Amino acid sequence: MKTLALFDFDGTITTRDTFTSFVKFYHGSVKFTAGFLFFSPLLALMKLGVYDNGLVKNMVFSYFFKGEEEHKFNEKCRSYCTTVLPSLIREGAIDQIYDHTENNNKIVIVSASPENWIIPWAKPLGIDVISTLVEIKDGKLTGLLGSKNCYGPEKVVRINKQLSLSEYDQIEAYGDSRGDKEMFEIATKSSYKPFR
Repeated sequence: MKTLALFDFDGTITTRDTFTSFVKFYHGSVKFTAGFLFFSPLLALMKLGVYDNGLVKNMVFSYFFKGEEEHKFNEKCRSYCTTVLPSLIREGAIDQIYDHTENNNKIVIVSASPENWIIPWAKPLGIDVISTLVEIKDGKLTGLLGSKNCYGPEKVVRINKQLSLSEYDQIEAYGDSRGDKEMFEIATKSSYKPFR
């Protein structure tokens, strides 16, 4: 049986949101706190569904990263993967990933977080990544996302664009939020908050 395993990243494989964790790692506590206090009203409205998730994310991302050098950003992403990310990984998630690996199943992380700090962690494990992209021009981050926010329905759009689902006898999806609802709907087996 040919199986595809689709994993959400933030809150599913990890114990917390890596976007906020990465911002704090990149800029330090003072700028992190000031920035998120500034955006707290918008973030609250986003949680209530008043503002679009992707729009708010783009604004926050621009605030923290517009004009940053691409090489510095990616270097920080790699450093984050070796120094901070290991402490955020759920043991149960790793066990499940290893189980899929042993069974030669295709494993794909599907995440709203930028791929820049997911790929350095996932690639050595043989895991593919479908994720939000960041826009780069002239070697610098523009502050804009280079793709739609890979969240909710967009996860399925990107999955269908990059994978041929008809090739698989079974599709297993792992997630922890409403942003994974549509991904669950295309799966033959769904696991909500499976790793404690």
